[in-house]
Order: sequence, then structure tokens, then C-alpha cells
Amino acid sequence: MSSRPDPKETEAVLMGGEARYTRDEVVRLTGTSPEIVARVWRALGFATRGDDAPAYTDSDVEAMRVTARLIREGTLTEEAAVRLARAMGQTMIRLAEWQTSIFTTLSYKPEVDTDEHLGPLVGLAKELLPDMETLLLHVWRRQLAAAVSRSLAVQEQQSEDASPHYFPLVVGFADLVSFTTLSRELDEVGLADVVEGFEATSADIVASGGGRIVKTLGDEILYVADDARQAADIALQLAAGVKTHVEVPDVRVGVAYGPVLALLGDVFGTTVNRASRLTSFARPGTVLIDDALAAQLKDEEDFQVVAVRARHAHGLGQLQPYALRRSFGAGVAPRG
Repeated sequence: MSSRPDPKETEAVLMGGEARYTRDEVVRLTGTSPEIVARVWRALGFATRGDDAPAYTDSDVEAMRVTARLIREGTLTEEAAVRLARAMGQTMIRLAEWQTSIFTTLSYKPEVDTDEHLGPLVGLAKELLPDMETLLLHVWRRQLAAAVSRSLAVQEQQSEDASPHYFPLVVGFADLVSFTTLSRELDEVGLADVVEGFEATSADIVASGGGRIVKTLGDEILYVADDARQAADIALQLAAGVKTHVEVPDVRVGVAYGPVLALLGDVFGTTVNRASRLTSFARPGTVLIDDALAAQLKDEEDFQVVAVRARHAHGLGQLQPYALRRSFGAGVAPRG
């Protein structure tokens, strides 16, 4: 019976070396303060170790040295460095967990005999490291370029004293209907297939339509779009793209237009709350939009916007929803 790979040895293999430095040694080697080392370490998502415990690898020391240099040069403030560490840490936690779950589904045996005792999962992760690093850097640069371009476009349309984080967007929620019932009827594997299928289909629809997934919540996704027509097309494709069959329920969608606070990779504000509430009002396979988005779409020939019964939403007052449909004979709206 084979034993599980040793966690410390696994970490050493994937990190390119074992943890051998204490926090005091990191402070001395990087020329930064114990407080900054501790704050950055926590922001990255790692548990605090005792001062005498060797918790840092050579690459950890190098990363901290870069951080310390950026602070000394004035490129980053201490607060900015911690915020960036938190952003990267929280993003990478999910990425690493997601990648590991994919790796565990693959059948693989390392070709290098010396790695056999580490098991197929560690062997596969080690084998893929160079290629994953290349892809990760490329995708990050791509997404950074897109995010900076969007930010510049927003700033060009705003006054000089306006907040760069507060601007109008179209916000949409797509929700799996009867997910709670499914969670009782399906086993863990079946439920995981439903969730992954929903997220994959939704992500493809949103991305191809020019929108962006903000976050997924298992049975629900939150997305945004800059353009009303794009957002409407995405919403209708989401409502039609996941249809009831043996395992996957229908989707209902709510979409609203208005100012949002875009911060920490998320969006906040009344517009977001309005979209969420419209989703709860929608029937399976349908799309409800607010009056602001309805006004944006009133002259679009490819869409029909029909007022439905007004509803009271707690904390938002009276909402006037509109049912969004494609015009008779209209195909999928072209993506801009």
C-alpha cells in the first residue's frame, strides 16, 4: 500500500526548493520590516508561522525583495503593496484550486523514476509548471491590457474630478432554477457536473458576446457589459443556452443599467442589487430588465421590450420590470 506524498517534499518540488528561512532571516535578507513581511504574507493568503519556524523558500525571499524595492523606490506605498498582494493571493488561490481539481481528473504517471514516490498528481503539476507559467503570464498580460484600455475609455468619458471606480455599466445575473432541488437529487459528482457545465456554458456566452464574468456563485453568475445591445444579446443567449434536460435546469436572467462601484475585481451598488432582484422575479428561461436598460434598447429592431407587472423590491422600492425578447424573425444580434 503506497503512502501519500510528504507535504513538505511536495512543496519543495513545486516551489523549486524547501522552506528554510525564518521571518527574521527574510527581514535581514530583504531589508524590509517584520511588519511588512507579515502583512504581505497574510495578504497572499498564508497562515502566520512562528518567528523561529522556517516558512520561506528562496523564491519567497526573492518575491519579498522585489516588494521591498518597489516600496523603497516609491513606486508602491506600503498599503498599495499589501493591496496588490491580496489581489494576487485571492486570485491565485482560486486558480490553484481549480487547476488542481482538473489535474486530479487526468490519468498520468511521471516518466522520471525519481518522482514516482511523489504520486501522479504532483508529477503532473511539476511536468506542467514551465508551460503553465508561460500561459499564465500571457493571459495576465492580455487581461491587464484589456482592463487598462477599459479604464482609459471610462476616464475619457468622465469629468476630471469623477471617481475612476464609479461609472455606468450593464449588470446581469443568471441563476440556475431549482438548483436546491437538484442538490438533493444528485450525488456530488452529478452536481459538480451541473455546476461546471453551467459555468462553462455561461462563460463562453458572456465572453463571446463581449461581456465579462465578475464572479460565479455555483448556481449563479454575475457579469457586466459596456454596451446595452451586447448585454441584451448575452442575456437572451444565457436564457436559451442552458435548457432543462436530465441534469441541467433552466436559467433565469435579470439585467440592469446604471452607475456601479467597480472595486477589488467586483461591482457594487444599487444597479447590482436591482439586477439581482429582477433575476428573482424572472420565470425560468426568461429575461427581465430594468427601465434604464429598456430605454437604451427601445430603438433596437432586434429586441422586443414589454412592460410586465410592477413589483415591490425590499430596499429598492417599486420596480418596473420589462420582459426582453428577440423580435420575430430576428436572429442572434451581431456582436460588437
